[in-house]
Amino acid sequence: MERFDGIPETALAWHRAGQGAVLATVIETWGSAPRRVGSQLVISASGQIEGSVSGGCVEGAVIVEAMEALEEGEARELEFGVSDQDAFAVGLACGGTIRVLLEPIGAVLSEDMLAQLVQARQERRAVAYVVDLDSGQRRIDATGHADRFRMDRSGFEPESRVFVAIHNPPLRLIVVGAVHITQALIPMARIAGYDPVIIDPRETFGSEARFPGETLMHDWPDEAVDALGLDGRTALVLLTHDPKLDDPALERALASGCFYIGALGSTRTHAKRVARLSEAGFGDAEIARIHGPVGLDLGAAGPAEIAVAIMAEMTQVLRKGA
Repeated sequence: MERFDGIPETALAWHRAGQGAVLATVIETWGSAPRRVGSQLVISASGQIEGSVSGGCVEGAVIVEAMEALEEGEARELEFGVSDQDAFAVGLACGGTIRVLLEPIGAVLSEDMLAQLVQARQERRAVAYVVDLDSGQRRIDATGHADRFRMDRSGFEPESRVFVAIHNPPLRLIVVGAVHITQALIPMARIAGYDPVIIDPRETFGSEARFPGETLMHDWPDEAVDALGLDGRTALVLLTHDPKLDDPALERALASGCFYIGALGSTRTHAKRVARLSEAGFGDAEIARIHGPVGLDLGAAGPAEIAVAIMAEMTQVLRKGA
């Protein structure tokens, strides 16, 4: 599984390959810091990096500190801000301050615990990595932290030095219809951190040649959606224009907790869709969850721009609930 944010996976792989690895995690921010709390960077002993803890302005200093932490086998807390001359040197002079935790794998964060975290992420199980920065105790929680899981928000527990890093299941995009828009949408979704799946029983459309390396399912959409499952970290986008394909999956989505449902088609097409769903027994509130015509009204022309509009609307709904 390829993931844009697969930093724990990379750290574990580098450690097991004998390269050495340090996880750098943003644990606190103030002002205009460019990366949110919980963002991660992994550094190998040779200076190879994946991920980021800022917009690139403090990474150089973090890498140097990480190399020293790896050699010493000890955790470190770093702070960069406008009052710190080192921060000016690396370009963080715009009013932002960040704190970063460095954890060498093996010496500080055990291989077993990191492997448990990676396994949970692979299985789409939400877990929290909890570290007490005073005692050094670390654990993985599968329960509790309900508000943090719901808001996807890492941070310190109130009035404490206990940091909670939330690892929710990766965002997932299920697209019904291996059409031209899908060819543009899938790579955009990957960049935005989604694991995409394409469903289309028409193998001519959903071919490896048209979607190299992607997950393709040639089942009927309702069967494929049942097999995949729909949860609060899943977006479903219907792009076939064919009610025989779209409607069965759409009915499954309306009965699920997926955070976004989008359906391609004109206003007239959507009105017919609403009428069919009403006849099938769905209420107004349920049908109102469908974003149709799909995507923000950007005046998009052509498959790539329509894909941009879809990604924009998915992001808006995910982050603002709009």
